[in-house]
Amino acid sequence: MSEPTLLVLDADPPPRLGRLTGRVRIRSVDEAGLAAELPHADALLVWDFTSDAVRAAWPGDGPRPRWVHTASAGVDRLLCPELAGSDTVLTNARGIFEQPIAEYVLGLVLAFAKDVPGTLELQRRRSWHHRESQQLAGTRAVVVGAGPIGREITRLLNALGVQVALVGRTARRTIHGADDLDRLAALADWVICAAPLTERTRGMFDARFFGLMQPSARFINVGRGPMVVEGDLADALRRRWIAGAALDVFQHEPLAPDSELWDVPGLIVSPHMSGDTVGWRDRLGEQFVEMYERWAAGEPLPNVVDKQRGYIPSPDVPGAPNGVDTSAH
Repeated sequence: MSEPTLLVLDADPPPRLGRLTGRVRIRSVDEAGLAAELPHADALLVWDFTSDAVRAAWPGDGPRPRWVHTASAGVDRLLCPELAGSDTVLTNARGIFEQPIAEYVLGLVLAFAKDVPGTLELQRRRSWHHRESQQLAGTRAVVVGAGPIGREITRLLNALGVQVALVGRTARRTIHGADDLDRLAALADWVICAAPLTERTRGMFDARFFGLMQPSARFINVGRGPMVVEGDLADALRRRWIAGAALDVFQHEPLAPDSELWDVPGLIVSPHMSGDTVGWRDRLGEQFVEMYERWAAGEPLPNVVDKQRGYIPSPDVPGAPNGVDTSAH
């Protein structure tokens, strides 16, 4: 039996796949060469998870990889009707980013509550201006996205005494459904987006939504950029409909130097870094090698994405697969 072919949509630095040396034929490819190589690959590792090339290059009815793994939590850059309708298994990097992203969100919440941006600006101006800050304990947060990232954000906020309402697509046990979001957001001090990008969530945070929020509330997005209508958010901040916002993801990345978002008052801009802590690439590589070994041995894969939903459904959601290690993003 010939060695299987693993195609890697590469990025710099490339993944460390040392344990697979001699056991699999590894071929690195860039965006331009992807379409020609896909029909000859048994598996595809999307290491460059910022690329949209898979959608454009995915073969129709012809030969294609039996397994695609993306080194990211979201799969919106990959999914196309041809991939969604195929028997190819799609997995993601669940388990790598939850803790770092939750810590990042906690840092943003603390920075807003304690006015760290204001302190830094006053220091830059050498201005001694005493003021009061906000106590977090007792405030209310809404976390949109009931997967592992949203749950970890909830856990850390709860530890500081924040009352958190977790919102998912489907209501169940301690999780609110999407129909509750408007009511909860109108009472919240913090609205945090950690949901996957789907056709249901695209553009969901718009002028109507920001108009529901309290003037003292803040909005944070660590989910996906296209979920926010950026012009509406900028307008809401300028009109002081809300007190502040932080975006780690954007409609178009990298954010252009001439984007209006750089100068919007009350907005913190960060370059899609909330999940990227020291050693994160090594952890992604180790995760893939472990998953590859299971796949090669014919064992069930963890992190299998429901390609119709566009994320990994939680086991307690009706219709979720049984017997597979799955949780919602």
